[in-house]
Amino acid sequence: MTKSKIFFVAMILALLCCSSSRLRAQSGTTAQWGRHITCASDDGRRHYCPINTGGEARMTNQRSGSPCIQGRTWGYDMRGIWVDRGCRADFVVRPAGYRPPPPPPPHGGRMITCSSNNGKRNYCSADTRGGVRMVNQRSGSACIQGRTWGFDGRGIWVDHGCRADFALGR
Repeated sequence: MTKSKIFFVAMILALLCCSSSRLRAQSGTTAQWGRHITCASDDGRRHYCPINTGGEARMTNQRSGSPCIQGRTWGYDMRGIWVDRGCRADFVVRPAGYRPPPPPPPHGGRMITCSSNNGKRNYCSADTRGGVRMVNQRSGSACIQGRTWGFDGRGIWVDHGCRADFALGR
């Protein structure tokens, strides 16, 4: 083999080595925008993407061909969001205690919050002639119409720790 052929082969090998390092899959946090994060397991291994998940993490967009299944190939804990087995996806996190605002009352009606304090029945005065609809449960205790909340001519009643927002008028 001539010196020029050896040099040519060496150059090709050097180029392949350099270009393959650029082609290596990236894993872990690939992008983060406040409470939105992209997390990837491009190499098929488990990777943590550090972010405060004190409240909730939810997948918003799967980017990989490999399945992203909560509890199997992705999840979250105190360290952040983890992905595994090729899952690559976008996630959004919510801080602990976050509750979305209640939807507006129907047809411009009025809203009222009624709470069962100390687990006892409580009445909230309201004009219930147009009907009542629960629109947002605020308590950890169940709010079940006819059991832990209802309404009559006096107003809305709640019981057994139910606390919720109600829309008046249907």
